Amino acid sequence: MNYEERETNNLVFGLDIGTRNVVGTVGYKTPDDEFIVVAQYVKEHETRAMLDGQIHDIGRVGRTIAIVKEALESQIGQTLTEVCIAAAGRVLKTVECTVEYEYPEETVVEGEDIHTLSLLGVEKAQRILKEKNDTDYRFYCVGYSVIRYYLNEEVFISLEGHKANKIGEDVIVTFLPEDVVDGLYTAVQRAGLTVANMTLEPIAAINVAIPENYRMLNIGLVDVGAGTSDICITKDGSIIAYGMIPYAGDELTEVIVQHFLVDFKTAEQIKLSSTVNEQVTYEDIMSISHTIPSSEVWEVTQPVVEKITTEVAAKIKELNGEKSVSATFVVGGGGKVHGFTELLAEKLELPYERVALRGEEVLKEVTFEQPGIKKDPLLVTPIGICLNYYEQRNNFIMIRFNGERMKLYDNNRLTIVDAALQAGFPNDQLFPRRGVPINFTVNGSSRIARGEAGEPAVVTLNDKPANINTPLEPNCDITITPSTTGAAAVYCINQLPEFTSSKVNFVVNGKNITCPKFVEVNGSLEPGTYEIQEGDRIEIRNFYTVSQVAEFMDVEIDDDRDIYVNNKVADMDTLVYENFSIDWTVLGFATHQQDGEASDSPYSQAEHTNHYTDSASEDFSYGDAYRRRVSGIDNYKEEPVVQEEKKETNEIHVIVNQQPIALSGKVDYIFVDVFDKIDFDIRSGQGRAIATKVNGLDAQFAQSIHDGDRIEIYWKEN
Repeated sequence: MNYEERETNNLVFGLDIGTRNVVGTVGYKTPDDEFIVVAQYVKEHETRAMLDGQIHDIGRVGRTIAIVKEALESQIGQTLTEVCIAAAGRVLKTVECTVEYEYPEETVVEGEDIHTLSLLGVEKAQRILKEKNDTDYRFYCVGYSVIRYYLNEEVFISLEGHKANKIGEDVIVTFLPEDVVDGLYTAVQRAGLTVANMTLEPIAAINVAIPENYRMLNIGLVDVGAGTSDICITKDGSIIAYGMIPYAGDELTEVIVQHFLVDFKTAEQIKLSSTVNEQVTYEDIMSISHTIPSSEVWEVTQPVVEKITTEVAAKIKELNGEKSVSATFVVGGGGKVHGFTELLAEKLELPYERVALRGEEVLKEVTFEQPGIKKDPLLVTPIGICLNYYEQRNNFIMIRFNGERMKLYDNNRLTIVDAALQAGFPNDQLFPRRGVPINFTVNGSSRIARGEAGEPAVVTLNDKPANINTPLEPNCDITITPSTTGAAAVYCINQLPEFTSSKVNFVVNGKNITCPKFVEVNGSLEPGTYEIQEGDRIEIRNFYTVSQVAEFMDVEIDDDRDIYVNNKVADMDTLVYENFSIDWTVLGFATHQQDGEASDSPYSQAEHTNHYTDSASEDFSYGDAYRRRVSGIDNYKEEPVVQEEKKETNEIHVIVNQQPIALSGKVDYIFVDVFDKIDFDIRSGQGRAIATKVNGLDAQFAQSIHDGDRIEIYWKEN
C-alpha cells in the first residue's frame, strides 16, 4: 500500500460477523471519496457458532475474530484496536416518528443542531417502543435513517446553513434485542477489540448498493446471508422501512446435506461450486467420490429457493404498503444461488431485469490493493460497514449505564453526569438525602428538626471509583448506586433549649425555689422524654399550681391551715407565676412511694424537714422524684441545638434564566433543585455540556444556592 497515504488517512477496520463467515476489511477513504482496501481476510466459523445471525457460542466466535484480526495485522504491519461492526436484523423492531425543535429566535442551522434533532427522534422512538413492547426483550438502537427534513414546517432536502425558527424531521429508528448486541460486543472484546461504530447490516449494504440518487425510486434491497435475509425499502430519496426473514443460505445448505449425505462444510462447497461450475465433485460421508452436474444441485435446492423468495417478496410488499416495489437489488452470498433472482422477480410481479445482483457495478469507487479479489455481492456489506464509519465517526460513543447500553452524541466533553441525565437517572439520587424532618412550633415559632444525612451515590467507571464529573470513555461501563436517605429525625422535649435552660422561680416561706417549666404538647402535659411529632404545638408553661409546687418539693401541706399566694388566701389549685410568693404550713416530707418501694428522696423525713427549716440563708431546689417522674430533667444531656426557622425562611426565591421561581419544602437548597421547577429537558443536549452559573460564576450541581441568586442554565455551543 502507499505508506504516505496511510500516514495521512486513518485506517478503518470493519468486521462482517456472519452466520457462516467472518469477513475483515481494513481501508481508508481518499479526499476523492474512493475507498482503498489495503487488507481483507475471510475466516469460516469452525463450528455452527452462529445461527440466524445471532451468536450462540461467544468463545468460538471471539476466537475466529481474533484470527481475522491477527491475519489483517500481519498484512498491514500495525496493531488494530477498534472495529466497526453490524448486526443482522434478527427480531428487528422499527419505529417511525416525527420530531421538531423550535429556536428561541431565528437561527442558522448548524450540523450539530441536525445531530441533536436526530437524537431527539431516537429518544422519542425509544419511548414509543417501550410503551408498545409486548416482549421480554430489552431493545437497543442500532441505527436510524432520516426520511425527510422540515424547515419552518416545509419539506427540505438539507437543513444545514439555512435560517430557521423551527426544524423537524421524520425519522425511522431500528432496534434489536440487547442480547443480540451484547453477544457481538462480548465476542469482539474477547478478541481484544473495542467497538468504534455499530450499524445494521441492511444500512451498511444500502450505503453501497443503492446510491442516494437512486433512492428517489421505490427500490427494495435484499441482503441474503447465511442465517437471515435483511431487507430495506427506499422511496422519495430516503429509506422508509427495514425488515428481515430468518431464512437464507443455511436452509439451502441443509437440504444439500440431507440429499447428498455430506457434512455441512462439504454441502457449502457443493452449493458455492454449483453457482460457478457446470459440474460439482464431492465426497460423501461414506468416503465415496461423486461428480454430478450442477443442475442436479439446482433441482434439490429449488423448493427452498421457492420458499425463501416467497417469504422475501411477502416481506417487501408488507414493508412497502402491501404493494410491490419498482425494482429490487440483491446482495450477499445467498443471493448468488441459481434461480434466486428469477424466482424473486416472479413473486414480486416484476420483469426479470428489474431484480438483479449488485456487485462489481456498485463497487466502482472501491479499490482492492490485494490481487485476485473479485468484486461481487458477497463484499457489499463488509465494505458498507467500513463506509458507515465515515457517516457516524466522532458523532457518537456507546456506553453501558447501569446495565443498559446507550448511544450518546460525543462532543469530547462528556462526563458521567451527562450519561446519568440522558438515562433519566433522578438527580436527587446523585446526592445524599436527609431523612424526614419534623416541623413543629414552640411558643408559636416554627422549628424544624432535620433528619440524618444519607450516603452519597456510589459511582464507578469500568469497576473503578469515579464521580459524576469523571469524563466518559467509549464503550465504558458506568454504574451508579443511588444515594441513600438518612434516618428520620428523632427529637425529644428535653432536647429543646427552652426546656434545658428555662426555669421558673418561686418564693416559698421566704426561700427561693427554682423549678423547671412544664411543657404542654397540643394542650396536654408531656414529660421531657416525649418524642416530638410532625405538626406538634409545644408551649413552655410559665406557671405552676400550688399543688404542683408542693409535689415538686416533696412536702406535705397542712390542709387545716390557710395557704397564701402573694399574701392572699389561696388553695391547692391556685396558679403561681414567676417570683410569686407562697406561704403554707408543712406537716412533713412526702415520699411518693408505692407500697414496698423505697423513697426517692436522699433524706429521711426528719432530715428533709431539718434541711428545709435550717436553710433560710440559702436558695435550693427540691423534687428529685417528681423531676424524674414528670419532667425527666435530671436525665437530659446537651444536644446540638435544633435549627430555628421562621416560616418565611422555608422558601427562597431565585431568578432562573430571567424567570423568577420559588423553592420550598427544604431548609437548604442546592443548584440541582431548580431542575424540579423549570422546563429544561436535561436529555435534549445529546452530549453537549450544560452551562451552569450562579450570579455570573460557574457553578457545580451540588453548590448551595440562596434567596435572590441569579441562575443561568443552557447548552454550551461547540
